[in-house]
Amino acid sequence: MKTLELLPPSETMYRALVDRDPSFEGIFFVGVRTTGIFCRPTCTAKKPARENVDFFPTPGEALHSGYRPCLRCHPMDPDKRPPRLIERLRTEVERAPDGRLTDKELAAMAIDPSTARRQFKRHYGMTFQAYHRARRMGLALREVQKGARVDEARNGSGFESESGFREAFTRIFGEPPTTAKTRGGLFAQRIETPLGAMIAVADDEGLRLLEFIDRRATERELSTLRKRLRTNVVPGEHRHLAATRQQLDNYFSGKQPEFDIPLAPVGSDFQLRAWKILRSIPLGKTRSYSWMAKQLGDESARRAVGRANGTNMICIVIPCHRVIRADGTLCGYGGGLWRKKWLLDHERRWSRK
Repeated sequence: MKTLELLPPSETMYRALVDRDPSFEGIFFVGVRTTGIFCRPTCTAKKPARENVDFFPTPGEALHSGYRPCLRCHPMDPDKRPPRLIERLRTEVERAPDGRLTDKELAAMAIDPSTARRQFKRHYGMTFQAYHRARRMGLALREVQKGARVDEARNGSGFESESGFREAFTRIFGEPPTTAKTRGGLFAQRIETPLGAMIAVADDEGLRLLEFIDRRATERELSTLRKRLRTNVVPGEHRHLAATRQQLDNYFSGKQPEFDIPLAPVGSDFQLRAWKILRSIPLGKTRSYSWMAKQLGDESARRAVGRANGTNMICIVIPCHRVIRADGTLCGYGGGLWRKKWLLDHERRWSRK
């Protein structure tokens, strides 16, 4: 998979949208806030006002922001219309985007689950479950701000019913919106990066989580934070989130590669020790699992080290991507090996300056 490129200037993209410029096909996708739909730049639909659009480098980014594909321009199908089975699956998702379609439910609709998975993966490069999860996550995160009324948040979420919005929000954040606003202990924000959208979670103790939104484990990790800290997660502002956003921007743009954000990871004593060792690996360098095991005082603990790295919930800042096999090959990165390679290459360029 190639790394995501930075988008053109917003005004350039908006002009391309107004002009339906075909040279921008595949360069960006546009989300229309008033409808909750995302389109290709050449869509023939009436053009929205500039203040009502968001731009994305990929359809996946638009999905994770709560937008659904346009039925006119088919932004997820640039070359051809999808097979009828895929169209039916997407229609079923839109009937209840906050829910889940199990294999048993698919079979009840006379849809073979294995055929559905195979066709969806072949056509989109992502599983049907990943698509549905993206819709669910995006709708729960989109335009939910601390202090906003529930009906205002729901109107911008793409849900037709308030009950559906409440269920989706509760499934992701562990509390209904009204309770979360009064009891917010952990605050979450979406952060755009050249490698895809991330979610950051922090409280007064420090940064608790920084993950790529498309990672399958993200929902489980949010649940883990809620249970261990006995509090809820709610989208909102926090000084540690503002610092995280700024320092990530500096990291990716090449202004400043190091982080000094207060961290408050949640884990066992062994995990915390392993994550502390990860932070000691210099920029532009890599270490092996065996090296980490030795630092922990147990050379036979390579597997345990691998598990600890895999449960790191603060990626990039706690640099588990700097751990590779003893023979120098890449392995084991929850965000995808393509991201791991990108990060290591980026940091090596920094270290040579």
